[in-house]
Amino acid sequence: MGRARNARPRDGLGRPLPYGAPGVARQPEGVSRTPAQSLAEAQRLLDAGMPFHAHEVLEDAWKAAPEAERELWRGLAQLAVGLTHAARGNAVGGRSLLDRGTAAIAPYADAVPYGIDIAGLIAWARELTGHLAGPGTTVPAAGSAPRLRAAGGRSGNHPAVDGAGDRPAADG
Repeated sequence: MGRARNARPRDGLGRPLPYGAPGVARQPEGVSRTPAQSLAEAQRLLDAGMPFHAHEVLEDAWKAAPEAERELWRGLAQLAVGLTHAARGNAVGGRSLLDRGTAAIAPYADAVPYGIDIAGLIAWARELTGHLAGPGTTVPAAGSAPRLRAAGGRSGNHPAVDGAGDRPAADG
C-alpha cells in the first residue's frame, strides 16, 4: 500500500483544483488487470490527453508485476509522468522522468514483452526531451502521447510538438 490519496479534485493532468471544483475522476487504485488490459487502459488515457491517469494504471501494474518485470512497468509509469510534466510546462521534471523511464525500459528492448514498442518508446522519449528546451515549454498531452505497442510493426511514436505550447481541451 502507498500513501493515502488526497480527496482534492484534479484536472486532466492531475493538477489539484480548489475543493468543491468539478474535477476529472481519478483512476481507482489497486485494480487487478492483465498486462494487456493495463496497456489498453493506459493507452486510452494517453490518447485522451490524461497521462497522469495513465501513470496511475501503469503504477498498479508495476506494483502487481513479478519481480522480473517491475522495472519495465515502473519505466512505463515514469514515461507517462514525464509527459504529464511536459504538458504542465515543467520541462526540467519532464526531461528527468523521461530519461529515467527510458533507462528503466531499455533492458527489455530485446524481449519485447507484451508487444510493447520499447525501441519506439525510447525514440519518442528522446525526441520529446529534445523539444523541452526550457522552463515553461509545454507540449499537448494527447498530441504528444506515445503508442505503447507497435501496430502492424510500426510504432508511430513521434510527439506532436508545434512549439506554441497549445493544450487540448482534455488537459484540464
